[in-house]
Order: sequence, then C-alpha cells, then structure tokens
Amino acid sequence: MVARACDILAVLRSAGQMMKLADISARVGLPAPTAFRVLDTLCAKGLVERPGRCGYRLAGLVPGDRYKFGFGAQSSEFAFSRTLARSLLLAGRAAHIELLVVNNRFSRKVALKNADYFVREKMDLVIEFQTFTDIAPIIASKYHDAGIPMIAVEIPHPGATYYGADSYRAGQIGGRYLGKWARKHWGGRVDEVLVLEQSAAGAVPQSRLTGTLDGIIEVLPRVEHSRVVHVEGHGQFHASLTAVRKHIKSSSSHRTLIGAVNDPSAIGALRAFEEAGRGDDCAAVSQNASEEARDEMRRPDTRLIGSVGYFPENYGPEIISLALDILQHKPVPPAVFTRHHLITPDNVSHVYANDNLIARL
Repeated sequence: MVARACDILAVLRSAGQMMKLADISARVGLPAPTAFRVLDTLCAKGLVERPGRCGYRLAGLVPGDRYKFGFGAQSSEFAFSRTLARSLLLAGRAAHIELLVVNNRFSRKVALKNADYFVREKMDLVIEFQTFTDIAPIIASKYHDAGIPMIAVEIPHPGATYYGADSYRAGQIGGRYLGKWARKHWGGRVDEVLVLEQSAAGAVPQSRLTGTLDGIIEVLPRVEHSRVVHVEGHGQFHASLTAVRKHIKSSSSHRTLIGAVNDPSAIGALRAFEEAGRGDDCAAVSQNASEEARDEMRRPDTRLIGSVGYFPENYGPEIISLALDILQHKPVPPAVFTRHHLITPDNVSHVYANDNLIARL
C-alpha cells in the first residue's frame, strides 16, 4: 500500500498538472479500481486533491515550491526507528519534499546537537524522534525560538504535535493477551509479573506498562496480589538481558509473565531466562512488533507470545500529510494516534508475509 501510494504521488509530481484516473492507472501499472482506492486514501489524508471531480493533482504545493523537513531518527540500533526512517524517506520523496535525516544515536548530547543543526539549516518543519523527556523542553524551545513547527514521534515534546502510539491502550491489548495465555496454559496461576521499563522516555511509554498490568488483572483479578517486579531495561537488549539475569538469581518464581516497553527489552529478558534453563517458566508480550520481534516469534517454542503492532512502515505518509496540514495552517489535533493490532506467532507470517520474501533476497 505504501509503495503504491508513493508511486502515484511521484507520477502526479512529475506531471505537474491534473491527471485522469485512467492515465494514473496506466502510468503506475495498477488496475483502475486499485488506483482509485489508493487515490481516495491520499485525498482523505490531504496529499492529493480532486478539484471538480475532473482529475487528480498534488495538494498543498505550488509548482516549483519545495519544503525542507528535518527528521531526527531515534537510533539505527532499533529496527523500529530504521523502518520509520525508510517510510518517511519514501513518502517525502513522493511528495517532493527535501527530507534531511540525522541520527540521534539514542543520546541526549547528539539529539541536542542535531536540533541546533536543524535550526541553522532553517528547516520548514522538524519531525523529532528522541527518547529522553528531560531534554524535550530544551529541544522544543530551540525550535519554538526559531519559528520551526515540530512533530514529536512517540515521545511528547512541549508545544509539538504528537504522532505515535496510543500507549495505554496498546499496553492493555498486550496485557489481556498475557492474561488469557496464562489462564489457558497455567490455569491462571501466576507467581510473578516482571515489568521491563524505560524510565528516561517518560510517562507516555510508561503508560504502556500500566496498561499491560491493568490488562492482565482484567483477565486474572488474582494477579493483583502476585509479586510485581519493575526492572529498568532502558529499552535496550543488552541492558535488559543484564538486569533480568541479576533478577533471576534472587527469584524462585516458576510462572513469570513479562511485560516489556519494547521488543529489544522483551527479547533480552527471554534470553536471560533461557540462559538460566528456565525458558518454560515465563511468557512475554512486547510493544512495536518490529523486525526483531517478528523474527523471534518465528522461532520454534518461543516464549514471546505476542507483540502489539505499531506499523512504523505506514508512518511516513501519515506524518507527511500532518506536516503539510501544519504548514498550510489547517486545523490539526494535538495528538494523532496510530492503530494497533496484536501480532502473535500464529499470525505474524500472515500480517507480515513479505518478511520471508525479503529474507530470501
């Protein structure tokens, strides 16, 4: 869907004028009904307009204009961030937007330097994806003083339009599934709930974990009286692996449910249980359903029983549309939430059928 939308946007941009459906369909090699559905979505998102119902053209940009956006990517360490960057690049290119991408490297110092760079380069708008809430007001102030509007991805920043997860609801989805799994496989008996946190990211990602606990308790009310252990995993594989290794040495629990803030944390926790020969004593649900989680769920006998999908591969067109609305002074909501869907070992190869094709290339 994203690739088809990008192809259509590229055709409209190169044409520089109104185009009929039949001509667009022929240029991109799609059946007319498919092209119509994609165009209808692009119109709904404000990237394409259909004045007078006589054809289609790009919306928002006067021929010859070219916006310059900055994107501060979270880190190349995480599959989620890499996928989001690719989606934005494709959507920006299709909309004829110059997108300058920098890597925040999961670092406060680097993120602040990158913000200064975007200010010096006089971006028309900045899309910011950096983790640390303690520097969020500083970064937001830099852009505000420079008159640069900002979209904050996943981590709210003061004054910025938020785009990303409906975190508490995403947590509930995962927690309910954990509870149902424990009821089916353990008769509802749970000794411990292990929560993998990322405190530096602040309250919004933390609400994923609150939602996870609430979701478990909704299905298994007795779990409220079980031991709940909060472990700081920093949202990273190795930090989570180390922290859970330490925890296991002092824990005698035989049935542990794991709720993690993201996929790397969950996988790190699972590896610690496996190393200790206690892989069957746990079950985990994570957040994002990124590439590393999907690979894990395809492993035989994995204990990553699910990951709540955020679908960053679809973020690009949505964010670019939102950015254009902001620059054209159209009314926009303070927060735009992505849709969520639970990915499990049973459905991962159906929802992400192309993973296997990519792996063979």
